[in-house]
Amino acid sequence: MTDRLTAGTVAPDFTLPNEQGVATSLHDFRGQKVIVYFYPAASTPGCTTEACDFRDNMSSLQAAGYTVLGVSKDTLPAIERFHQEQALTFPLLSDPDLVVHQEYGAYGEKNNYGKVVTGTIRSTIVVDEEGVVQLPLYNVKATGHVASLRKKLGVA
Repeated sequence: MTDRLTAGTVAPDFTLPNEQGVATSLHDFRGQKVIVYFYPAASTPGCTTEACDFRDNMSSLQAAGYTVLGVSKDTLPAIERFHQEQALTFPLLSDPDLVVHQEYGAYGEKNNYGKVVTGTIRSTIVVDEEGVVQLPLYNVKATGHVASLRKKLGVA
């Protein structure tokens, strides 16, 4: 299993293409608080619920100074379609080689309906303005996660 990030450690920098194919790097957001969330697959029920929750709460997150980046192993066409179909207002990043997933501890063994499988671990990592992990959350549930996250971050 990949090591998970802990609060107080420097978040690994990365550069991945967004839904439009534009290179997006974590260091581009230095000076801003960033929520990096990992989801298993675009256009699936749980991932759609989670993405739409982020979209629907974007104004309060942005007002509190947070930027959201969604990361999956999906190809660019899949995330582009998902981004458009759900009218998402934040970047989705493609990590088909799972390099960033592994650096963030968001890929490995997990329990899926009573079976142990290897795959994306639904995770959310909050990074502060200096690039340091503020809040690492692993094995989160898609439904209700954004509301729980807002509460933990003190975002009204």
